[in-house]
Amino acid sequence: MWQSESLSPSALRSIIRLHSRDIKNTSGIAAGYQQANVVILHKDLADDFEAFCRANSSPLPLLYRSKCGEWSCGPLATGSDIREDCPEYCVFENGVLMKKVASLSSYTPQLQDMVTFYLGCSFGFESALKAAGVPVRNVEQGKNVSMYKTSVACIRAGQFHCPMVVSMRPVPEDKLDNAAQSTHGIPLAHGGPVHIGDPKLLGIQDLSQPDYGDPVKQCPGDVPVFWACGVTGVEAVQSCKSALAFTHSPGCMFITDQKAETISSLTLEPAQCPLSFCISQNPQHYSIASKRAVQQIRAIEELVVEDPGSRGIRALFLQDELLKACLSLSHSSSVLITTGFPTHYMHNPPEETDGPPGAIAMAAMLQALRKEVVIVTDGRALEMNQHIMRDAVEKGVIKTAVPVISFQSNGPDSALHFLCHDGDPTKPRFDHLVAIERSGRATDGNYYNMRGVNIKHLVDPIDDLFTTASTIAGITTTGVGDGGNELGMGKVKAAVKAYMPNGNLIACDVAADFAITAGVSNWGGYAVACALYVLNLCPIHWRYLHSGLGLSLTPDQQSLWMACLPTVAKVYDKMLHILVKYGVRSGKTANLGLEVDGLTFHPYHSDIIHRSPAPIWCVPAGRRGMVRNKPGR
Repeated sequence: MWQSESLSPSALRSIIRLHSRDIKNTSGIAAGYQQANVVILHKDLADDFEAFCRANSSPLPLLYRSKCGEWSCGPLATGSDIREDCPEYCVFENGVLMKKVASLSSYTPQLQDMVTFYLGCSFGFESALKAAGVPVRNVEQGKNVSMYKTSVACIRAGQFHCPMVVSMRPVPEDKLDNAAQSTHGIPLAHGGPVHIGDPKLLGIQDLSQPDYGDPVKQCPGDVPVFWACGVTGVEAVQSCKSALAFTHSPGCMFITDQKAETISSLTLEPAQCPLSFCISQNPQHYSIASKRAVQQIRAIEELVVEDPGSRGIRALFLQDELLKACLSLSHSSSVLITTGFPTHYMHNPPEETDGPPGAIAMAAMLQALRKEVVIVTDGRALEMNQHIMRDAVEKGVIKTAVPVISFQSNGPDSALHFLCHDGDPTKPRFDHLVAIERSGRATDGNYYNMRGVNIKHLVDPIDDLFTTASTIAGITTTGVGDGGNELGMGKVKAAVKAYMPNGNLIACDVAADFAITAGVSNWGGYAVACALYVLNLCPIHWRYLHSGLGLSLTPDQQSLWMACLPTVAKVYDKMLHILVKYGVRSGKTANLGLEVDGLTFHPYHSDIIHRSPAPIWCVPAGRRGMVRNKPGR
């Protein structure tokens, strides 16, 4: 294997010009130097292709655009000749690959009217991976990197439109942060990963059958990590169907004289440092956010787990459940929310004021993020909850009404048919279920309030949706609770039984993938809304969420999201008044008033909203007053 330590890029290009069989591809050679994908097009297409590169900068980072008929690229490599300096080229006619050649010199007359684009290549960050302690499996195995067409569509420009191509490198799970941190600061070599985990989420069916390059074997404990790839340019050339075009042959890059930019994770600012988190094992899926965003969400999580009622709920707390639940929700497209705890069995209605405000706060933010949202509740309370939703829209608590429906079990497959189109588990209607202050089924099959009273006769079996979802790939579940008897809190039932009053009796037996513990469940809903806001303002998460494609955030988007954050005015002046109007009472005291779980809105609940870090930390300094000065503050 040729190494850059012994040969300079110019020396390697000289060997390539001799058409030496010693260099079949450029993976693993010229370590530390930037390599380039190459696209050569007729001059009439050049402006459109440059626009395509600008719109899709992760797969197509533009290093240099040549003048018409220019063979050299002085800014990148002295004495270069693009007709000879790649080990192999592809020749396309009318978008069809006609042949592969070792030289383009025979096409010199045609090249007089053509423009060459040099695009960044992931080979340029392989030395950074090694320096970070990340093994580069394709180099270890002496193979070209694996490259795959995806189902992710690039942004169209002129005649150019195609799916994004990605390269894949298996990375040990404990090195995922190293891989993300060592590559994200090298945008001209595609930057950080665009996906970590199951290839099917990118539309890739079989890793052993790459569309370009060689199959690379994974070692035990490895996770597939995907980066945007410049071979996207090859797909773009085929899409435009030009009479004649050339590209490098995938893996046979142009070696430049430029050192690949490297950045140490030790020198990264918190806003720049990506951290990875597993958000699903079925399918395997990781997400990414900046260290700063993670710190902000952890602060929110710590705030809402405060326990003014002194119920000991800290014993149920698991760190980063809020973070991972919200990362999963950020990737979701359709969310089902359930709430309703009929603790006041002696009153009509028996519902409490904890749950609906948090559910609507989550729904409002999810709506603003363009997720489909549905709320499911008990059939006996369906009409009341539909009226509450109507009033919430009229009062401006939420912009658009969320459908409110019920679930009735009519047989063993009822939950499956409710969750999936035609009962087909490969076609789920929802990809995330969230329960907030929803009565949860105990080990004995009954439902208990905190006093140990069985309220099963008031509860529909919505738990079945969560237990069935646990068997369906692609559906994630979250439970939000403040006592351990709520749906989803089965994840911490051992702690509930050990530390909560009546824990052995009341503990919910149904576990969610993520269990968010809060001093009051509504606070957990507010925390989800704030954490989603934080994540979607995080440039690192935003880029990853959109597979490295898409436009930057606009001020209008940010304003829309900020307007959906919970405020004192929304919760106190509007939402609690709506609930009291329909006879919904405080959970602990059964008071028909502006309180939740026996805690008056002022100072307890208003204090949590005032102290929420999200509006203060995440809104640009010049706009912070917009949140602080909202009515009711």
